[in-house]
Amino acid sequence: MRRALVATLALSLGAAPIGCLLVLRRMSLAGDALAHAVLPGAAVAYLIAGLSFPAMSAGGFVAGLIVALAAGFVTRNTPQREDASFAAFYLIALALGVLLVSWRGSQVDLMHLLFGSVLAADDAALLQTAGVASLTLFALALAWRPLVLESCDPGFLRSVGGPGATVHALLLVLLVANLVSAFQALGTLMAVGLMMLPAAAARFWAAGLAAMCSVAAAIGAASGAIGLLWSYHAELPSGPCIVLVCGLAYLGSVLFGRRDGVLVRRVQAAHHLQR
Repeated sequence: MRRALVATLALSLGAAPIGCLLVLRRMSLAGDALAHAVLPGAAVAYLIAGLSFPAMSAGGFVAGLIVALAAGFVTRNTPQREDASFAAFYLIALALGVLLVSWRGSQVDLMHLLFGSVLAADDAALLQTAGVASLTLFALALAWRPLVLESCDPGFLRSVGGPGATVHALLLVLLVANLVSAFQALGTLMAVGLMMLPAAAARFWAAGLAAMCSVAAAIGAASGAIGLLWSYHAELPSGPCIVLVCGLAYLGSVLFGRRDGVLVRRVQAAHHLQR
């Protein structure tokens, strides 16, 4: 249980800024697509090495990068938009991964890959999760300014000779690394939940991007701890519990958030009519 708590905290710290940047760039569904795209790589590694987390992580990382590069190639060389390219390749990857696991594995193995189990995290998995979170924060600290510029105004960054393509590729690599790091805890179907839901919820509480990242990390860490306790005492799968708590935090933020929350907007509208 202590390992699981540390793992969810590390996941929240690394995934929160990535999720906020994806929200800023209107690429929220790209995270979901890449979360599914790691499945065939993890499945191939499972068929070769069994339930080895390092092997499945390496396989998932390679598969995620292949899908990201393939979607980028189609977007840059055809009129198709990026969201459509990601959707097409993630559906192909998901179908291939399920087919591979069903071919040689059991239903239990498939459920483990799809939904994960953070309570089964060992020392190697914990070190890998903490290492990916540390590397993510270090890389973001180095490339924060061009990443934000490229997210807000990519045309301006290109006009001043900035490394737009490089920082976009860096963001995709960090995205895949964090999704691979999260899939043992939450499974390939829900790995993106701890990344996107806290980031979407933080948008209703903070205006600046740095503050938004801090709020998202806090929501993710709190949701991970509450979800784990719920999962442990109710004997339920950990991944769905954590993501459901994140979902409740998002719904609460939509209703009560001080920045454009539903209730705040209604109160402001009523106050404006009275004046």
